[in-house]
Amino acid sequence: MSSLSDAVAASGFASRVIHDSQLADLLGGSNARRYGLVNRALADRSLIRLRRGAYVLAEAMRSGDLHPFSIAQGLLPGSYVSFESALSRHGWIPEAVFMTSSVVPTRKTIEIPTAQFGTFTFHPLAINRYQFLTGIDRAAAGGSIAFVARPLRALMDIVALRKIEWPGLGWVTDGMRIGEENLSRLSRADFDRLRPVYKHKAANAFLKEMEAAVMDLKRDRCTGSKS
Repeated sequence: MSSLSDAVAASGFASRVIHDSQLADLLGGSNARRYGLVNRALADRSLIRLRRGAYVLAEAMRSGDLHPFSIAQGLLPGSYVSFESALSRHGWIPEAVFMTSSVVPTRKTIEIPTAQFGTFTFHPLAINRYQFLTGIDRAAAGGSIAFVARPLRALMDIVALRKIEWPGLGWVTDGMRIGEENLSRLSRADFDRLRPVYKHKAANAFLKEMEAAVMDLKRDRCTGSKS
């Protein structure tokens, strides 16, 4: 084990993404010394580079599980996991999702492929001020914590990203393969919470139409269960 991985393991970063700036604080000394330690740790594979300036320890040296959601959080702090990644986490779509997709409060889409943990994508959305974390929860992700969108927020983020106009509830149930049982758990409060979030009229119109369709669905299911 390299002296760098020893220091990282003892610092509380054993199962987290660590950046060059944190390594500088942790290791001290000159930049040349730090670069040498990093290069030796990369060479003996005790350290894994995720992207330039961002690393994790090798699996055998971690103190706990390293979840893709916590890696996404570590790669771009301030982001939250959303889209199909969050929907799959909540059990709202049946397919496994092999890409971890997040929303970032910036203007640039970023894609980070990694050999060990798959691909991470980060997308900006037109979100109103102070609404970035509306409908977002702190969730356990391995031995760490990540910000993850609730199901309706994750679905509406897809709508906002792809600029989808309301095509009817079939797009949700058939196109996205979201079951009626999941939709029937939504309340008006869930829709009310998201009304101030999106800047684009199309996303807000979609939200309004979807609310009406879901409420109709809930009434139909309730009526059917009583008959």
